[in-house]
Amino acid sequence: MMRKIVTSLCCGAALALGLSCQPNEIILDSQPCEFPTDLSAYELSWSDEFEGTEINRDIWTFEIGDGCDRNLCGWGNNELEWYTDRKANARVSEGSLVIRALKESTPFNGYDYTSARLVTKNKADFKYGRMDIRARLPKGKGLWPAIWMLSSEEKYKTNYAPFASWPASGEIDIMELLGDKPNEVLGTVHYGADAWKYKSAYFDGPDFSADFHVFTLLWRENCLRFMVDGELYGDPISPSTTLPQGYPFNEYFHFILNVAVGGNLPGNPDATTSFPQDMTVDYVRVYQEK
Repeated sequence: MMRKIVTSLCCGAALALGLSCQPNEIILDSQPCEFPTDLSAYELSWSDEFEGTEINRDIWTFEIGDGCDRNLCGWGNNELEWYTDRKANARVSEGSLVIRALKESTPFNGYDYTSARLVTKNKADFKYGRMDIRARLPKGKGLWPAIWMLSSEEKYKTNYAPFASWPASGEIDIMELLGDKPNEVLGTVHYGADAWKYKSAYFDGPDFSADFHVFTLLWRENCLRFMVDGELYGDPISPSTTLPQGYPFNEYFHFILNVAVGGNLPGNPDATTSFPQDMTVDYVRVYQEK
């Protein structure tokens, strides 16, 4: 059953001026993009704590392969892995989800690397809230772990070939890390109907492979912020941020958890990269403001 968590907020000044709150139209910033950062201001509305012995298939779907079945060979990024649903690549262990990138001794479906990509689309879709994900990340040249969200309804179309709705329908990268920079994570949004646009922020911290850290998206209508371990970083994302492109972040989105190997952003593994490498996720929690 699809579960959707909703907080309704009006468009404020935009509605007062008779403007529609649609991403392909101009939307006015209706309020300051500010949030309480203390967890005591929120109450838990949904979570996966990864208890038990199996990944919950009522919440998570495995995306299998190399993306070629959706005309996205290499998942649109020239990645080198084949995603599987094997326990070798994704399992629940000691109260955590473990996504493991492997270098295969013999090619698997023609690929030297395997990993896993899990999504909640049409099973757990969300619109607004505080999203907390506690995870420990892999490291090494060519590793590319990500905790992110895509539009579930793909409502808005793009003129940016070869994609039909990306990035016009939006992408929210709560956490990305390039494995050769284990002390730096990125928070990014992608958008734009006419061309691919993005806004990124960087958080310099400890070695994120050494311990668990909490990666957070704060999300209201017309407003996004990123945090690591309760510390805000980067500028607020609001409709004025994305002008003259539209603002697609007032729709339902779903979670994606994956560890890519190679690709346009991190480059490919080299002789210094060791395998296996794990992204270990303690929990995924969604809160609403009290």
